[in-house]
Order: sequence, then structure tokens, then C-alpha cells
Amino acid sequence: MSYVVLARKYRSRNFEEMVGQDHVVRALTHALEQGRLHHAYLFTGTRGIGKTTVSRILAKCLNCIGPDGNGGITARPCGVCTACREIDADRYIDYTELDAASNRGIDEARDLIERASYKPSVGRFKVFMIDEAHQLTKDAFNALLKTLEEPPEYLKFVLATTDPEKMLPTVLSRCLQFNLRPMAPQTVAEHLENVLAKENVPVEPGALRLLSRAARGSMRDALSLTDQAIAYGGGKLEEPAVRAMLGSVDRRHAQRLIEALASRDGPALLAEAEGLRSQGLSAAGTLEEIARLLQQMAVEQVVPGALDTTDPDTDAARQLAPLLAPDETQLLYSMALQGRAELSLAPDEYAGLVMVLLRFLAFPANGGGFERAADRTGASNAPAPASAALQARVAERARAPVPVPAPVARPPAPAVTRPAVPAPAPAPRPAVATQASAKVSDEPPPWMDEAPFEDAAPARAAEPPVPAPEKTPITLRPSPAATPAVPAPAPAAVPAVPRVQRTALGDRWAEIVAALAAANAIAALVRELAMQAELTAIEAAEGGGERWCLRVERETLRAPTLAEKLQAAVVTHAGLNIKIEVSAGVPDDSPARRDAEAAALRQREAEAIIHNDPLVQAMLAQFSTARIVPGSIRPA
Repeated sequence: MSYVVLARKYRSRNFEEMVGQDHVVRALTHALEQGRLHHAYLFTGTRGIGKTTVSRILAKCLNCIGPDGNGGITARPCGVCTACREIDADRYIDYTELDAASNRGIDEARDLIERASYKPSVGRFKVFMIDEAHQLTKDAFNALLKTLEEPPEYLKFVLATTDPEKMLPTVLSRCLQFNLRPMAPQTVAEHLENVLAKENVPVEPGALRLLSRAARGSMRDALSLTDQAIAYGGGKLEEPAVRAMLGSVDRRHAQRLIEALASRDGPALLAEAEGLRSQGLSAAGTLEEIARLLQQMAVEQVVPGALDTTDPDTDAARQLAPLLAPDETQLLYSMALQGRAELSLAPDEYAGLVMVLLRFLAFPANGGGFERAADRTGASNAPAPASAALQARVAERARAPVPVPAPVARPPAPAVTRPAVPAPAPAPRPAVATQASAKVSDEPPPWMDEAPFEDAAPARAAEPPVPAPEKTPITLRPSPAATPAVPAPAPAAVPAVPRVQRTALGDRWAEIVAALAAANAIAALVRELAMQAELTAIEAAEGGGERWCLRVERETLRAPTLAEKLQAAVVTHAGLNIKIEVSAGVPDDSPARRDAEAAALRQREAEAIIHNDPLVQAMLAQFSTARIVPGSIRPA
């Protein structure tokens, strides 16, 4: 007889043999014992955790007739009757498994509906099991909806999927849903130990731990890896052989790396990373083992003694936990997780591993609120030499005097003659911070103590501060009788507008570019090339036509393809026989510079209008803290 793989040989035959899915087994067992049977079941969960196995056991429970042939529906199928044996062998005529990954269309759904109209041939129930049901098309789902909602009394549907989010809500509402959970590594290890004992395969505990972790909650994956490990190890499972097969990294490497990081020992860190390279160990596996070790360290830091004392892998976590502060542990854990995704982007995975580890050294030791776990318990923790040097530099900077910025020079205010008024007695400060009526202060608000913007500094220097008259009603246009004559403030100084050195060739080029832009003949980078270019020369070209020389500063606009597109636009829309050549240089007369000059002139005119407006001048004269916010004036 040919060899049967462990995943098939040790597939559960009844609910008692099911591992890690007690919540599903309990619900189905009680439903079968009480006769509360649903017409459609949906089993969800990741790969290899028992969805198809539960479906087959349920089909045996519904069709088992017992060893004597007189049994009925039961939660404990006998396993010896014709129905049980043929379902296990996948040849029972009334049990149909449909793989929706390859049979997903409406034709397959119609075939199921047609077969559903016939009563069972030999069994008590017909059971249709649709695996990977989320891959059925929408039309196939819609075709099954009516039969799925009200099937014949002899028909049961079982759907299995790894992605229930892709199932139609109308299908989900018609099914009794059970979510099968990934299994814990301890559960997987215990089951593997029982299987290997039946197979008479010697195994080391460390090898079992590695296989159970590598399965990531899937019992089928665990059994498949065990088959591979038995072949790799020559009939026995030893930890070094299993580690080599899986490409796992020894915890001692992760331990030495974390020790180097905790002590900020860069040479030791690089030496260990080079050792990983020389041994051919996986960089991704190294970060995974570091993350697993850091997770156990975090548990030990928060809840001392919570780690499993029987697991030898937790000894390193208990030893390393005092070396890092809890927030440092969390930071390094996040870096290890994110670093695994960055390894594929690095030119070399070992260089990527080194960069991930060096990233932690960029953070100061015991800085930013870091507090080591040993410090919280009262134990002394001497800093590493690198940390002591860093602390010395920080202390030296703290002792250095902080330079005080020089105050902003302001023009002296002219003396103002006021009538002598006796000073009133100071009023007691109210206890409440806010009042219904408060005296208006002539002092400028706090935000006006800042120095004005550079472009507004000349304007404020030319404006002599004028004190506001006391108890004078505020009017936008004060009359001469109510307010003493105040000289109008000088208009703000506007920066000079750089003039464009206009040329005849520039006029011609600007006219052509404006026509092309109006006709939408140029766009994107071609339009930018035309706007930024200066026509410097027009020469006769060999073979007829003209050669137009353009000068452009930006290198990205001097691409030959852009020049060709601009040349084609000029030839097509302007009717000129020309060839454009682009050279490097700073243009003096380009359409863009002309537009900038025109915009600057409009801006200067707009600012002059505002500064010379009588109303604006009156407001500036009456309110000592009033000013025109630079950059707030926009031409119409």
C-alpha cells in the first residue's frame, strides 16, 4: 500500500478526535442530540483548521445507521457502517463536495439545483458541501438563493470559506455560521506529540516547539511540516535539523542582538549581524525571533513571573527584561515588525537588517522619559559607556548659557504734552478674571509685540506713532474740529519690480506662445518650456526654413522630446517652417518673466491705492497699533 501523508492519515473521524475547536463541536453535538438541525451551515476560518473535516463528520452524523443497521441521527457516528466508511473514503453517493475555486459559474449552480430535486439514493440526507464558497460568482449565488433558503427536507447545505467578507449578505443570512479559530502552538504541539508517538518517530521537545510555531495555527500545515521534517531528519526529529529546514534563527542570536542594543554597543551589533550573514541565516527570521523575544520581555516587565516557567525559551526573556525600559521594548518591537516589511525594499537583506537595528541606536539611552525596569524596582543599573558619554554631552549643553535674542529696535516715540491730571488711587484687582464691563487699554495686544514682517518694516518706520485722544468717540472719518490735525502717514515702501530686458525676438516669441496657449495647442511640460524659454536667435537652416534658438535654465525642460513637441505645435498652428534648438542658460526675456513683471506691477499699484486711501490713513493715524498686514493686499 502506498504511503498516506500524516494530514490525511490522522484526519479526525468524529467529534471526539477534533482538536482545538471545542466551541464548534459543542454546538453541533447539542444540536444533533436534540434534533435541532439547520438546513445550511457556514464554516469560516483560515486554511487547515478543520472546515472540511467538520463537514464530513456532520455528514456521517446525519447518515450513520450504526453497526447493526438500525441507528439514527447521532452525534457519535459509528465509523463502521457503509455510510461512515464511504464518506471517509470520499465516495458516498449522497455526499457531494464541490470546489468553488474551479466550479464557480452559474452552470455548476444549476447542476446542483437539478440534483437537489432528487431524493437521496442510499442515505437519510443529501449533503452538498461547497468549499471556498466565496469564489462563486454573483449569478451562481443568486441561482442558489431560493434552494438555499427553502431546501427539501432531505437536503443539507454546508459552505466553507476562508474569506466570509466576500460572501453575499443574502447568503450569510440563510446560514448558521461557525467560525473555526486558529489553534494555539501548545495545542498543535500536543497533537503532534500524539501523532509521532503512534508513528514511533523520536522527537526532541525543541523540534516540536519549532514546528508548532511554524504552523501558525493550522493543524494541516503542522502535519505537512512534520512529514517534511521526518524526511529531512532521516526518520527522527532533532531541533538543529528542524531549525535548518525551517530556516529559523536560534534564540541565542536574538538574545545577543538585544544585549548589544541595550548597551548601545555598535561594534558588537555589527559583528553579530556579520555572523548571521556568514551562517546564511535569514534576516526576516532574525527580526521575527527578535519580535517574539521582545514580546515575552514586555510581558515579564509588566507582569513579572507571568511567563511559562516550563518553556526554556522564556529564560532569555526573563534575563533581558531588566536591560530595557518598557517604552524602549515597545519601540524596538515596533521597529522589528516594520523592518520585516522593509527588507524587500533594501538592496541587500542583511544591509536592511543592520539599518533596522541601527535605527534603535539613533534614540538616546535613558532619554525622552525612558526608565529601565530595574530602576523601577530599586536596583542600580550602571549606564553603558556610550550612554555615559551622551549624558555628559547633554549635561554640558544644559550648563551652557542660553543666548538671549536682542530686542527689536523701534523708533523713539515723539514726546506728547498732556495736561497734568492727578493720578487716581489704584483699584483693587478683582478676584474674577472676566468682568461684564472692562476698561479698554491703550496698550497693544500681545501679538503686536512681535516684529513686523520684513516687507512691512520700512512702512512702520516711516509712521510716527500718534496717541489716540482720550474719551474721543471713534469715527472712521474724524472731523477737524473733533480731532487735532495729524500728518498723513507716508505710503509704505514697495520693493522695486525687476524690469525685463525686452527684445524684438522676445516680443515675437511671447506673441506666438500666447497664441498657442489660447488655442490649447500646448499643455503640461511643453507649455512650461514655451513659457520659460527665451528666443535668442533666428538663423537660416540648412535645406530651408529657420533654426530658432531657445535658452532655458531648467534642465528638466531641455528634454529633446519636449522640444520636438513644441516645434510641432509651432509648425502646425503658426504655419512656420522652423527647427527648435534648446540650450542651457538663464533667460532675460521670457513669457514667464514678462507675466511676473506684469503681476508685480499690478501688486504695487494695488498696494499704493490702499496706502494712499484717506480712510486707511485716518484709521492708521487714530489707532496707534493699527497696521496693514503684509501680503494681505491682492490686486483685483
